[in-house]
Amino acid sequence: MRALRLEAVGAPLVARDLPVPEPGPGEVLVRVRATGICHSDAHYRAGRSASLRAPITLGHEVAGEVAALGPGVTSPGVGTRVCLHYLVTCGHCAHCVAGREQYCTSGAMIGHHRDGGQAEYIVVPARNAVPLPDEVPFAHGAALMCSSATSLHALRRGRLAPGETVAVIGIGGLGISAVQLARALGALEVFAVDFDESKLAAATRHGAVPIRAARPDADGTDAPDAVAGLRAATGGRGCDVVLELVGSPRTMRQALQMCAVHGRAVIAGLSRTPMELDSYRELLGPEAELIGSNDHLLAELPLLLELARTGRLDLRDVVVRTVPLEADAVNGVLDALEAWTAPLRTAIEP
Repeated sequence: MRALRLEAVGAPLVARDLPVPEPGPGEVLVRVRATGICHSDAHYRAGRSASLRAPITLGHEVAGEVAALGPGVTSPGVGTRVCLHYLVTCGHCAHCVAGREQYCTSGAMIGHHRDGGQAEYIVVPARNAVPLPDEVPFAHGAALMCSSATSLHALRRGRLAPGETVAVIGIGGLGISAVQLARALGALEVFAVDFDESKLAAATRHGAVPIRAARPDADGTDAPDAVAGLRAATGGRGCDVVLELVGSPRTMRQALQMCAVHGRAVIAGLSRTPMELDSYRELLGPEAELIGSNDHLLAELPLLLELARTGRLDLRDVVVRTVPLEADAVNGVLDALEAWTAPLRTAIEP
């Protein structure tokens, strides 16, 4: 089978011919129909994850069809359309039993700790192959497994209640999903914060109020002040829940600064750079909360898939481009992600 391999951290992906993997006990072989290219893939290629070991096949947003069953597996059957929960866990350690499978003592993420979906086939435990409704295209099903699922988990971590207001910082694949999910969960008003006019326009089509932000590299005094813009748009109040989906110390602090009294700033963006805050004015004074959000849960996927099936979560503004399973094409997307010039979501279709 064809696969794209990261053979050395910091190097471009290369195409290789590999044997089709065989499913073992409790596993299924999935023919990949679509794999989303996530900003995390660019981080992995660049070497920003200490736990990644090359060579490896990247790709953790995967959808396809069950091609073969391993011993002991009866469901999902051969031919079933599936999307893949990317956390492979034991299912019986203390964390798994408590519903915190992100912290499974033997957990591994496809495309990060074990071979992922930038290939024609992939093997996963049968419980990770979640039936994909016919109404949801494969490329959308792939994106649901990371960008949308991560956004749903972040909103749940923020304890969003009907009638509250939400700000979403960073309108990429996660952000467009977060805007729609917040509305589906009962948010009274949703604000979209980004510097990219096309992404703000996409968020506006889904009912968000756009807030202009400065580019990540902006240092001029005339750059838009996103915090001031959000405060002005809310009459000085701020928002009850603010999601940070960028992974920058600056936007992490802005998330806290955008909170209303008793607001919750939920950090889901990835960064290894420490953030600063004014502990009195930004945290203690308003009794705000700073909350981390890590991955998502298998138990959250049925609701997510039902929202997509019924059209309340529409990923046509998220998955905006497809490329073939070719090294040059995928490396080009990863380069654009590194430069913050990539479109919302690109999916590989083998």
